[in-house]
Amino acid sequence: MLSDIEIAESAKLKDIREVGKELGLSEDELELYGKYKAKISLPAGLERKGKLILVTAINPTASGEGKTTVSIGLADGLRRIGKKVCLALREPSLGPVFGIKGGAAGGGYAQVVPMADINLHFTGDLHAITSANNLLCALMDNLIFRGNPLNIDTDKIFFHRCMDMNDRELINIAIGGGGRGVAREDHFDITAASEVMAVLCLATDLSDLKRRLGNIVVALNASGDYVRARDIPGAVGSMAVLLKDAMKPNLVQTLEGTPAIIHGGPFANIAHGCNSVQATYAAMSLADYAVTEAGFGADLGAEKFLDTKCRAAGIEPDCVVIVATVKALKLHGGAAKENLGEEDLSALGKGLPNLFKHIENIRGVYGKPVVVAMNRFESDTPAEIELVLSSVREAGAEAVFTDVFLKGGEGGKELAAAVAKACEIPSKLRFAYDLADPVEKKISDVATRIYGADGVDFSDEARAAIAGIEAKGEGGLPVIVAKTQYSLSDNAELVGRPSGFRIFVRDVVLKGGAGFIVAIAGKIMLMPGLGAHPAAEKIDLLPDGTIVGLS
Repeated sequence: MLSDIEIAESAKLKDIREVGKELGLSEDELELYGKYKAKISLPAGLERKGKLILVTAINPTASGEGKTTVSIGLADGLRRIGKKVCLALREPSLGPVFGIKGGAAGGGYAQVVPMADINLHFTGDLHAITSANNLLCALMDNLIFRGNPLNIDTDKIFFHRCMDMNDRELINIAIGGGGRGVAREDHFDITAASEVMAVLCLATDLSDLKRRLGNIVVALNASGDYVRARDIPGAVGSMAVLLKDAMKPNLVQTLEGTPAIIHGGPFANIAHGCNSVQATYAAMSLADYAVTEAGFGADLGAEKFLDTKCRAAGIEPDCVVIVATVKALKLHGGAAKENLGEEDLSALGKGLPNLFKHIENIRGVYGKPVVVAMNRFESDTPAEIELVLSSVREAGAEAVFTDVFLKGGEGGKELAAAVAKACEIPSKLRFAYDLADPVEKKISDVATRIYGADGVDFSDEARAAIAGIEAKGEGGLPVIVAKTQYSLSDNAELVGRPSGFRIFVRDVVLKGGAGFIVAIAGKIMLMPGLGAHPAAEKIDLLPDGTIVGLS
Protein backbone atom coordinates (compact mmCIF):
# COMPACT_ATOMS: atom_id res chain seq x y z
CA MET A 1 0.00 0.00 0.00
CA LEU A 2 1.18 3.53 -0.72
CA SER A 3 2.29 5.74 2.18
CA ASP A 4 -0.02 8.48 3.44
CA ILE A 5 1.98 11.22 1.70
CA GLU A 6 2.08 9.21 -1.56
CA ILE A 7 -1.70 8.74 -1.46
CA ALA A 8 -2.22 12.43 -0.71
CA GLU A 9 0.19 13.65 -3.39
CA SER A 10 -1.40 11.42 -6.05
CA ALA A 11 -4.95 12.65 -5.35
CA LYS A 12 -6.75 14.86 -7.85
CA LEU A 13 -8.10 17.80 -5.83
CA LYS A 14 -11.08 19.98 -6.63
CA ASP A 15 -10.65 23.71 -6.92
CA ILE A 16 -11.51 25.04 -3.45
CA ARG A 17 -14.18 27.26 -5.00
CA GLU A 18 -16.02 24.11 -6.11
CA VAL A 19 -15.77 22.73 -2.57
CA GLY A 20 -17.18 25.99 -1.22
CA LYS A 21 -19.98 25.89 -3.77
CA GLU A 22 -21.06 22.50 -2.39
CA LEU A 23 -21.63 24.25 0.95
CA GLY A 24 -23.46 27.16 -0.67
CA LEU A 25 -20.54 29.58 -0.30
CA SER A 26 -20.01 32.25 -2.95
CA GLU A 27 -16.55 33.28 -4.13
CA ASP A 28 -16.97 36.54 -2.20
CA GLU A 29 -17.22 34.47 1.01
CA LEU A 30 -13.90 32.74 0.34
CA GLU A 31 -10.42 34.22 0.79
CA LEU A 32 -8.23 32.04 -1.43
CA TYR A 33 -4.84 30.71 -0.33
CA GLY A 34 -3.95 29.20 -3.70
CA LYS A 35 -6.18 26.69 -5.52
CA TYR A 36 -6.91 24.27 -2.67
CA LYS A 37 -7.18 26.29 0.55
CA ALA A 38 -9.38 29.19 1.59
CA LYS A 39 -10.54 31.08 4.62
CA ILE A 40 -14.27 31.49 5.11
CA SER A 41 -15.93 34.85 5.78
CA LEU A 42 -19.36 33.82 7.00
CA PRO A 43 -22.24 36.29 6.96
CA ALA A 44 -23.66 37.02 10.41
CA GLY A 45 -26.87 35.41 11.61
CA LEU A 46 -26.63 32.04 9.85
CA GLU A 47 -28.79 29.35 11.45
CA ARG A 48 -26.81 26.46 13.00
CA LYS A 49 -29.22 23.84 11.68
CA GLY A 50 -26.97 20.84 11.08
CA LYS A 51 -26.80 17.71 13.21
CA LEU A 52 -23.58 17.73 15.24
CA ILE A 53 -21.60 14.48 15.56
CA LEU A 54 -18.76 14.29 18.10
CA VAL A 55 -16.03 11.68 17.50
CA THR A 56 -14.04 10.62 20.55
CA ALA A 57 -12.24 7.42 21.64
CA ILE A 58 -11.27 5.04 24.38
CA ASN A 59 -8.12 5.89 26.34
CA PRO A 60 -5.41 5.86 23.67
CA THR A 61 -2.71 3.20 23.61
CA ALA A 62 0.54 2.69 21.75
CA SER A 63 -1.48 0.68 19.23
CA GLY A 64 -3.45 3.77 18.18
CA GLU A 65 -7.16 4.15 17.55
CA GLY A 66 -7.31 6.31 14.39
CA LYS A 67 -9.84 8.86 15.65
CA THR A 68 -9.09 11.49 13.00
CA THR A 69 -9.03 8.86 10.26
CA VAL A 70 -12.45 7.58 11.36
CA SER A 71 -13.82 11.14 11.54
CA ILE A 72 -12.77 11.75 7.94
CA GLY A 73 -14.04 8.36 6.74
CA LEU A 74 -17.35 8.93 8.54
CA ALA A 75 -17.81 12.26 6.77
CA ASP A 76 -17.00 10.66 3.41
CA GLY A 77 -19.39 7.83 4.27
CA LEU A 78 -22.21 10.24 5.11
CA ARG A 79 -21.66 11.97 1.77
CA ARG A 80 -21.76 8.62 -0.03
CA ILE A 81 -25.18 7.83 1.47
CA GLY A 82 -26.51 11.15 0.21
CA LYS A 83 -26.03 13.47 3.19
CA LYS A 84 -24.79 17.06 2.97
CA VAL A 85 -21.86 16.97 5.37
CA CYS A 86 -18.94 19.10 6.54
CA LEU A 87 -15.97 18.11 8.71
CA ALA A 88 -14.61 20.35 11.48
CA LEU A 89 -11.17 19.26 12.72
CA ARG A 90 -8.18 20.68 14.59
CA GLU A 91 -5.05 22.02 12.90
CA PRO A 92 -1.82 20.02 13.33
CA SER A 93 1.08 21.42 15.34
CA LEU A 94 4.60 21.47 13.89
CA GLY A 95 5.92 20.04 17.17
CA PRO A 96 4.32 16.59 16.76
CA VAL A 97 4.75 16.69 12.96
CA PHE A 98 8.55 16.85 13.34
CA GLY A 99 8.59 15.01 16.67
CA ILE A 100 7.09 11.62 17.49
CA LYS A 101 3.38 11.68 16.75
CA GLY A 102 3.49 12.83 13.14
CA GLY A 103 0.81 14.82 11.35
CA ALA A 104 -2.90 15.05 12.01
CA ALA A 105 -4.53 14.82 8.59
CA GLY A 106 -5.87 11.26 8.85
CA GLY A 107 -4.39 8.24 7.14
CA GLY A 108 -4.66 5.84 4.24
CA TYR A 109 -7.66 6.67 2.05
CA ALA A 110 -9.32 8.78 4.74
CA GLN A 111 -7.27 11.99 4.67
CA VAL A 112 -7.77 15.72 4.38
CA VAL A 113 -5.79 17.40 1.64
CA PRO A 114 -3.55 19.14 0.65
CA MET A 115 -1.97 17.00 3.38
CA ALA A 116 1.52 18.55 3.35
CA ASP A 117 0.16 22.11 3.51
CA ILE A 118 -2.23 21.24 6.37
CA ASN A 119 0.55 19.58 8.39
CA LEU A 120 3.04 22.40 7.79
CA HIS A 121 2.41 26.16 7.68
CA PHE A 122 -1.16 25.86 6.33
CA THR A 123 -2.67 29.41 6.34
CA GLY A 124 -0.41 30.74 9.10
CA ASP A 125 -2.88 30.51 12.00
CA LEU A 126 -0.42 29.00 14.46
CA HIS A 127 2.20 31.58 13.50
CA ALA A 128 -0.34 34.35 14.20
CA ILE A 129 -1.18 32.82 17.59
CA THR A 130 2.52 32.54 18.42
CA SER A 131 3.12 36.18 17.44
CA ALA A 132 0.15 37.49 19.44
CA ASN A 133 1.23 35.47 22.48
CA ASN A 134 4.82 36.73 22.30
CA LEU A 135 3.73 40.32 21.68
CA LEU A 136 1.92 40.27 25.02
CA CYS A 137 5.07 38.93 26.70
CA ALA A 138 7.22 41.61 25.06
CA LEU A 139 4.83 44.40 26.08
CA MET A 140 4.67 43.11 29.65
CA ASP A 141 8.45 42.81 30.00
CA ASN A 142 8.94 46.23 28.43
CA LEU A 143 6.53 47.71 30.98
CA ILE A 144 8.52 46.09 33.80
CA PHE A 145 11.76 47.43 32.32
CA ARG A 146 10.27 50.95 32.01
CA GLY A 147 9.68 51.30 35.73
CA ASN A 148 7.03 48.64 36.37
CA PRO A 149 4.08 51.04 36.87
CA LEU A 150 1.71 48.08 37.51
CA ASN A 151 3.95 46.79 40.32
CA ILE A 152 4.11 43.34 38.72
CA ASP A 153 5.68 40.76 41.01
CA THR A 154 8.33 39.23 38.75
CA ASP A 155 8.24 36.04 40.82
CA LYS A 156 4.51 35.68 40.08
CA ILE A 157 4.37 35.89 36.28
CA PHE A 158 2.07 33.23 34.83
CA PHE A 159 2.10 34.03 31.11
CA HIS A 160 4.97 32.71 29.00
CA ARG A 161 6.37 32.89 25.49
CA CYS A 162 5.58 30.10 23.06
CA MET A 163 6.70 28.55 19.79
CA ASP A 164 5.22 25.84 17.58
CA MET A 165 8.05 23.33 17.87
CA ASN A 166 9.32 20.75 20.35
CA ASP A 167 12.47 22.17 21.99
CA ARG A 168 13.50 20.95 25.45
CA GLU A 169 16.18 23.66 25.75
CA LEU A 170 13.37 26.18 26.19
CA ILE A 171 11.65 24.34 29.05
CA ASN A 172 13.64 26.42 31.55
CA ILE A 173 15.45 29.61 30.54
CA ALA A 174 16.86 32.81 32.01
CA ILE A 175 15.87 36.10 30.37
CA GLY A 176 16.77 39.74 30.78
CA GLY A 177 20.46 39.19 31.46
CA GLY A 178 23.40 41.32 30.41
CA GLY A 179 21.86 44.57 31.63
CA ARG A 180 19.38 44.63 28.73
CA GLY A 181 16.29 43.84 30.78
CA VAL A 182 15.01 42.65 34.15
CA ALA A 183 16.61 39.27 34.81
CA ARG A 184 14.27 36.44 35.80
CA GLU A 185 13.57 32.75 35.26
CA ASP A 186 11.07 31.86 32.55
CA HIS A 187 10.11 29.11 30.08
CA PHE A 188 8.44 28.56 26.73
CA ASP A 189 5.21 26.66 26.08
CA ILE A 190 4.42 24.96 22.78
CA THR A 191 1.86 27.07 20.88
CA ALA A 192 -0.87 24.41 21.13
CA ALA A 193 -0.64 24.69 24.94
CA SER A 194 -0.79 28.49 25.01
CA GLU A 195 -3.79 30.31 26.42
CA VAL A 196 -4.03 32.42 23.26
CA MET A 197 -4.73 29.20 21.33
CA ALA A 198 -7.55 28.32 23.75
CA VAL A 199 -8.88 31.89 23.57
CA LEU A 200 -9.05 31.89 19.78
CA CYS A 201 -10.76 28.49 19.76
CA LEU A 202 -13.46 29.43 22.27
CA ALA A 203 -14.17 32.97 21.00
CA THR A 204 -17.59 33.26 19.38
CA ASP A 205 -16.77 36.46 17.41
CA LEU A 206 -14.20 39.27 17.25
CA SER A 207 -15.73 41.15 20.19
CA ASP A 208 -15.60 37.99 22.31
CA LEU A 209 -12.00 37.44 21.15
CA LYS A 210 -10.97 40.85 22.48
CA ARG A 211 -12.88 40.31 25.73
CA ARG A 212 -11.15 36.98 26.30
CA LEU A 213 -7.71 38.37 25.38
CA GLY A 214 -8.22 41.16 27.88
CA ASN A 215 -9.12 38.67 30.62
CA ILE A 216 -5.85 36.74 30.37
CA VAL A 217 -4.14 36.80 33.77
CA VAL A 218 -0.46 37.52 33.13
CA ALA A 219 0.78 37.97 36.71
CA LEU A 220 0.09 39.10 40.25
CA ASN A 221 1.06 42.56 41.46
CA ALA A 222 2.79 43.35 44.73
CA SER A 223 -0.60 43.42 46.51
CA GLY A 224 -1.53 39.95 45.25
CA ASP A 225 -4.14 41.19 42.75
CA TYR A 226 -4.45 39.89 39.19
CA VAL A 227 -2.72 41.79 36.40
CA ARG A 228 -4.55 41.08 33.18
CA ALA A 229 -3.66 41.63 29.53
CA ARG A 230 -6.12 44.53 29.39
CA ASP A 231 -3.96 46.32 31.99
CA ILE A 232 -0.97 46.28 29.61
CA PRO A 233 -1.26 49.40 27.39
CA GLY A 234 -2.04 48.49 23.79
CA ALA A 235 -1.90 44.73 24.32
CA VAL A 236 -5.48 43.69 23.52
CA GLY A 237 -5.92 45.76 20.37
CA SER A 238 -2.56 44.84 18.87
CA MET A 239 -3.00 41.15 19.67
CA ALA A 240 -6.46 41.20 18.08
CA VAL A 241 -5.01 42.73 14.91
CA LEU A 242 -2.53 39.84 14.63
CA LEU A 243 -5.38 37.34 15.12
CA LYS A 244 -7.93 38.96 12.79
CA ASP A 245 -7.36 36.59 9.86
CA ALA A 246 -6.54 33.63 12.10
CA MET A 247 -10.07 33.85 13.52
CA LYS A 248 -11.53 32.84 10.14
CA PRO A 249 -11.99 29.08 9.63
CA ASN A 250 -9.97 27.29 6.93
CA LEU A 251 -11.71 25.32 4.18
CA VAL A 252 -10.05 22.30 2.52
CA GLN A 253 -11.35 18.88 1.39
CA THR A 254 -10.99 15.15 1.93
CA LEU A 255 -9.49 12.83 -0.67
CA GLU A 256 -13.06 12.31 -1.89
CA GLY A 257 -13.86 16.02 -2.09
CA THR A 258 -15.95 16.26 1.09
CA PRO A 259 -15.74 19.80 2.54
CA ALA A 260 -13.49 20.00 5.62
CA ILE A 261 -12.98 22.97 7.93
CA ILE A 262 -9.71 22.77 9.87
CA HIS A 263 -9.16 25.44 12.47
CA GLY A 264 -7.41 25.73 15.84
CA GLY A 265 -5.62 23.06 17.83
CA PRO A 266 -5.47 23.35 21.63
CA PHE A 267 -4.02 20.52 23.74
CA ALA A 268 -6.63 18.21 25.28
CA ASN A 269 -5.09 18.12 28.75
CA ILE A 270 -4.05 21.68 29.65
CA ALA A 271 -6.88 23.06 27.46
CA HIS A 272 -10.10 21.74 25.91
CA GLY A 273 -8.75 19.84 22.90
CA CYS A 274 -11.31 20.81 20.25
CA ASN A 275 -11.33 22.77 17.01
CA SER A 276 -12.59 26.36 17.16
CA VAL A 277 -16.14 27.40 17.96
CA GLN A 278 -16.07 29.37 14.71
CA ALA A 279 -15.30 26.20 12.74
CA THR A 280 -18.07 24.25 14.45
CA TYR A 281 -20.54 27.09 13.89
CA ALA A 282 -19.57 27.17 10.20
CA ALA A 283 -19.94 23.41 9.70
CA MET A 284 -23.33 23.35 11.46
CA SER A 285 -24.51 26.37 9.44
CA LEU A 286 -23.41 25.14 6.01
CA ALA A 287 -24.27 21.42 6.13
CA ASP A 288 -26.95 19.06 7.40
CA TYR A 289 -24.34 16.98 9.27
CA ALA A 290 -21.24 18.39 10.98
CA VAL A 291 -18.58 15.85 12.05
CA THR A 292 -16.09 17.04 14.65
CA GLU A 293 -13.67 15.41 17.08
CA ALA A 294 -12.12 15.97 20.50
CA GLY A 295 -8.57 15.04 21.48
CA PHE A 296 -7.40 11.97 23.40
CA GLY A 297 -9.98 9.69 25.05
CA ALA A 298 -13.53 10.54 26.02
CA ASP A 299 -12.47 11.20 29.62
CA LEU A 300 -10.40 14.17 28.40
CA GLY A 301 -11.48 15.52 25.01
CA ALA A 302 -15.16 14.58 25.08
CA GLU A 303 -15.59 15.68 28.70
CA LYS A 304 -14.09 19.06 27.90
CA PHE A 305 -16.08 19.37 24.66
CA LEU A 306 -19.33 18.68 26.51
CA ASP A 307 -18.71 20.47 29.81
CA THR A 308 -16.69 23.44 28.50
CA LYS A 309 -17.04 24.03 24.75
CA CYS A 310 -20.76 23.26 24.57
CA ARG A 311 -21.41 25.68 27.44
CA ALA A 312 -19.33 28.43 25.81
CA ALA A 313 -20.77 27.95 22.32
CA GLY A 314 -24.38 27.10 23.18
CA ILE A 315 -24.29 23.85 21.17
CA GLU A 316 -24.67 20.12 21.83
CA PRO A 317 -23.98 16.99 19.80
CA ASP A 318 -26.80 14.85 18.45
CA CYS A 319 -24.65 11.71 18.58
CA VAL A 320 -21.27 10.70 20.00
CA VAL A 321 -19.00 8.20 18.21
CA ILE A 322 -16.45 6.34 20.34
CA VAL A 323 -13.51 4.94 18.34
CA ALA A 324 -11.72 1.78 19.44
CA THR A 325 -9.71 -1.09 17.99
CA VAL A 326 -9.51 -4.75 18.94
CA LYS A 327 -5.74 -4.34 19.33
CA ALA A 328 -6.08 -1.41 21.72
CA LEU A 329 -8.73 -3.19 23.79
CA LYS A 330 -6.44 -6.19 24.10
CA LEU A 331 -3.67 -3.89 25.33
CA HIS A 332 -6.08 -2.51 27.92
CA GLY A 333 -6.72 -6.13 28.90
CA GLY A 334 -3.06 -6.84 29.54
CA ALA A 335 -1.93 -8.39 26.24
CA ALA A 336 1.70 -7.89 25.26
CA LYS A 337 2.26 -5.46 22.40
CA GLU A 338 4.15 -8.03 20.35
CA ASN A 339 1.22 -10.49 20.54
CA LEU A 340 -1.60 -8.18 19.44
CA GLY A 341 -1.92 -9.89 16.06
CA GLU A 342 -2.91 -13.16 17.73
CA GLU A 343 -6.45 -14.00 18.81
CA ASP A 344 -6.83 -13.38 22.55
CA LEU A 345 -10.43 -13.39 23.73
CA SER A 346 -9.38 -13.30 27.37
CA ALA A 347 -7.39 -10.05 27.01
CA LEU A 348 -10.11 -8.56 24.82
CA GLY A 349 -12.74 -9.35 27.43
CA LYS A 350 -10.62 -7.77 30.15
CA GLY A 351 -10.03 -4.65 28.03
CA LEU A 352 -13.63 -4.06 26.99
CA PRO A 353 -14.60 -2.41 30.34
CA ASN A 354 -12.54 0.63 29.34
CA LEU A 355 -14.88 1.07 26.37
CA PHE A 356 -17.92 0.32 28.53
CA LYS A 357 -17.02 3.12 30.96
CA HIS A 358 -16.90 5.66 28.14
CA ILE A 359 -20.24 4.41 26.82
CA GLU A 360 -21.75 4.73 30.30
CA ASN A 361 -20.43 8.27 30.61
CA ILE A 362 -21.81 9.49 27.30
CA ARG A 363 -25.19 7.78 27.70
CA GLY A 364 -25.69 7.96 31.47
CA VAL A 365 -23.94 11.17 32.52
CA TYR A 366 -24.36 13.32 29.40
CA GLY A 367 -27.55 11.75 28.02
CA LYS A 368 -26.36 11.34 24.44
CA PRO A 369 -26.75 8.47 21.92
CA VAL A 370 -23.58 6.46 21.28
CA VAL A 371 -22.23 4.55 18.29
CA VAL A 372 -18.97 2.60 18.67
CA ALA A 373 -16.68 2.73 15.62
CA MET A 374 -14.28 -0.22 15.58
CA ASN A 375 -11.34 0.61 13.34
CA ARG A 376 -10.77 -2.77 11.68
CA PHE A 377 -7.36 -4.46 11.41
CA GLU A 378 -6.58 -7.45 9.19
CA SER A 379 -5.66 -9.47 12.29
CA ASP A 380 -9.13 -9.07 13.87
CA THR A 381 -10.63 -12.58 14.04
CA PRO A 382 -14.33 -13.49 13.63
CA ALA A 383 -14.50 -14.55 17.28
CA GLU A 384 -13.02 -11.23 18.45
CA ILE A 385 -15.38 -9.25 16.23
CA GLU A 386 -18.41 -11.17 17.53
CA LEU A 387 -17.30 -10.65 21.16
CA VAL A 388 -17.09 -6.88 20.60
CA LEU A 389 -20.42 -6.67 18.79
CA SER A 390 -22.35 -8.67 21.38
CA SER A 391 -20.66 -7.02 24.38
CA VAL A 392 -21.23 -3.48 23.13
CA ARG A 393 -24.86 -4.34 22.36
CA GLU A 394 -25.27 -5.52 25.97
CA ALA A 395 -23.72 -2.20 27.11
CA GLY A 396 -26.52 -0.31 25.34
CA ALA A 397 -24.82 0.84 22.14
CA GLU A 398 -24.18 -0.36 18.61
CA ALA A 399 -20.71 -1.22 17.32
CA VAL A 400 -19.77 -0.99 13.65
CA PHE A 401 -16.50 -2.32 12.21
CA THR A 402 -15.21 0.15 9.68
CA ASP A 403 -12.57 0.01 6.91
CA VAL A 404 -12.04 3.70 6.15
CA PHE A 405 -8.23 3.50 6.19
CA LEU A 406 -8.23 1.04 3.27
CA LYS A 407 -11.50 1.97 1.54
CA GLY A 408 -12.23 5.60 2.39
CA GLY A 409 -15.88 6.61 2.32
CA GLU A 410 -16.97 3.22 0.93
CA GLY A 411 -15.59 1.64 4.10
CA GLY A 412 -17.47 4.16 6.23
CA LYS A 413 -20.97 3.78 4.78
CA GLU A 414 -22.23 1.31 7.41
CA LEU A 415 -20.93 3.54 10.19
CA ALA A 416 -22.48 6.58 8.52
CA ALA A 417 -25.89 4.90 8.36
CA ALA A 418 -25.72 3.96 12.04
CA VAL A 419 -24.68 7.48 13.03
CA ALA A 420 -27.39 9.14 10.93
CA LYS A 421 -29.96 6.89 12.61
CA ALA A 422 -28.60 7.70 16.09
CA CYS A 423 -28.80 11.44 15.32
CA GLU A 424 -32.60 11.09 15.07
CA ILE A 425 -32.89 9.89 18.68
CA PRO A 426 -34.16 12.82 20.79
CA SER A 427 -31.69 13.79 23.52
CA LYS A 428 -30.84 16.69 25.80
CA LEU A 429 -27.30 17.38 26.96
CA ARG A 430 -26.68 17.07 30.69
CA PHE A 431 -23.42 18.16 32.30
CA ALA A 432 -21.08 16.31 34.67
CA TYR A 433 -21.12 19.16 37.19
CA ASP A 434 -22.98 22.33 38.11
CA LEU A 435 -21.09 25.54 37.27
CA ALA A 436 -22.40 27.16 40.46
CA ASP A 437 -20.76 24.55 42.71
CA PRO A 438 -17.44 25.24 44.49
CA VAL A 439 -14.31 24.50 42.46
CA GLU A 440 -13.35 21.46 44.55
CA LYS A 441 -16.82 19.96 44.07
CA LYS A 442 -16.65 20.42 40.28
CA ILE A 443 -13.26 18.73 40.09
CA SER A 444 -14.49 15.90 42.32
CA ASP A 445 -17.59 15.42 40.17
CA VAL A 446 -15.45 14.97 37.05
CA ALA A 447 -13.12 12.56 38.85
CA THR A 448 -15.84 10.40 40.42
CA ARG A 449 -18.48 10.49 37.71
CA ILE A 450 -16.29 10.44 34.56
CA TYR A 451 -13.08 8.69 35.69
CA GLY A 452 -14.64 6.38 38.28
CA ALA A 453 -12.33 7.59 41.06
CA ASP A 454 -13.16 7.17 44.73
CA GLY A 455 -12.39 10.85 45.31
CA VAL A 456 -9.85 13.64 44.95
CA ASP A 457 -6.97 14.71 47.17
CA PHE A 458 -5.73 18.30 46.90
CA SER A 459 -2.26 19.54 47.80
CA ASP A 460 -1.97 22.53 50.11
CA GLU A 461 -0.82 24.57 47.09
CA ALA A 462 -3.91 23.54 45.12
CA ARG A 463 -6.26 24.39 47.99
CA ALA A 464 -4.61 27.80 48.39
CA ALA A 465 -4.93 28.48 44.65
CA ILE A 466 -8.62 27.52 44.71
CA ALA A 467 -9.23 29.79 47.70
CA GLY A 468 -7.58 32.69 45.86
CA ILE A 469 -9.57 32.06 42.67
CA GLU A 470 -12.86 31.90 44.55
CA ALA A 471 -12.03 34.95 46.69
CA LYS A 472 -11.48 36.95 43.49
CA GLY A 473 -14.91 35.92 42.16
CA GLU A 474 -13.67 33.53 39.44
CA GLY A 475 -14.92 30.25 40.92
CA GLY A 476 -17.93 29.95 38.62
CA LEU A 477 -15.89 28.89 35.57
CA PRO A 478 -15.73 25.38 34.06
CA VAL A 479 -12.88 23.13 35.18
CA ILE A 480 -10.28 21.45 32.97
CA VAL A 481 -8.50 18.48 34.54
CA ALA A 482 -4.99 18.02 33.16
CA LYS A 483 -3.95 14.39 33.54
CA THR A 484 -2.52 11.47 31.58
CA GLN A 485 -4.46 10.43 28.52
CA TYR A 486 -3.48 6.78 28.83
CA SER A 487 -5.68 5.93 31.80
CA LEU A 488 -9.03 6.84 33.31
CA SER A 489 -6.96 7.57 36.43
CA ASP A 490 -4.01 9.95 36.86
CA ASN A 491 -1.61 6.98 36.67
CA ALA A 492 -0.71 5.98 33.10
CA GLU A 493 0.00 2.41 34.23
CA LEU A 494 -3.60 1.79 35.35
CA VAL A 495 -5.11 0.69 32.03
CA GLY A 496 -8.49 -0.91 31.42
CA ARG A 497 -11.16 0.26 33.86
CA PRO A 498 -9.32 0.80 37.15
CA SER A 499 -11.10 1.01 40.49
CA GLY A 500 -10.18 1.93 44.05
CA PHE A 501 -8.05 4.91 43.02
CA ARG A 502 -8.05 8.58 43.94
CA ILE A 503 -7.00 11.57 41.83
CA PHE A 504 -4.28 13.82 43.26
CA VAL A 505 -4.47 17.51 42.23
CA ARG A 506 -1.12 19.17 42.85
CA ASP A 507 -1.94 22.65 41.54
CA VAL A 508 -4.82 24.73 40.18
CA VAL A 509 -4.39 27.54 37.64
CA LEU A 510 -6.85 30.17 36.44
CA LYS A 511 -6.99 30.70 32.68
CA GLY A 512 -9.06 33.88 32.76
CA GLY A 513 -9.01 34.55 29.03
CA ALA A 514 -9.90 31.02 28.00
CA GLY A 515 -12.52 31.08 30.72
CA PHE A 516 -11.71 27.92 32.62
CA ILE A 517 -9.83 26.67 35.69
CA VAL A 518 -7.12 24.03 35.17
CA ALA A 519 -6.65 21.35 37.84
CA ILE A 520 -3.22 19.77 37.32
CA ALA A 521 -3.11 16.08 38.20
CA GLY A 522 0.31 14.64 37.47
CA LYS A 523 3.17 16.09 35.46
CA ILE A 524 2.07 17.95 32.34
CA MET A 525 4.66 18.80 29.69
CA LEU A 526 3.91 22.21 28.15
CA MET A 527 7.07 22.22 26.00
CA PRO A 528 7.83 18.69 24.77
CA GLY A 529 11.31 17.62 23.76
CA LEU A 530 12.36 15.57 20.74
CA GLY A 531 12.92 11.83 20.93
CA ALA A 532 16.06 9.93 20.02
CA HIS A 533 14.87 9.65 16.41
CA PRO A 534 12.36 12.44 15.70
CA ALA A 535 10.13 12.30 12.64
CA ALA A 536 12.19 15.17 11.17
CA GLU A 537 14.94 12.64 10.38
CA LYS A 538 12.68 11.03 7.74
CA ILE A 539 11.28 14.21 6.19
CA ASP A 540 13.01 15.59 3.12
CA LEU A 541 12.51 17.68 -0.01
CA LEU A 542 13.45 16.18 -3.39
CA PRO A 543 14.95 18.28 -6.22
CA ASP A 544 11.59 18.43 -8.01
CA GLY A 545 9.89 19.89 -4.90
CA THR A 546 8.27 16.62 -3.74
CA ILE A 547 8.01 16.20 0.03
CA VAL A 548 8.81 12.73 1.37
CA GLY A 549 8.58 11.18 4.85
CA LEU A 550 5.64 13.24 6.09
CA SER A 551 2.97 11.19 7.84
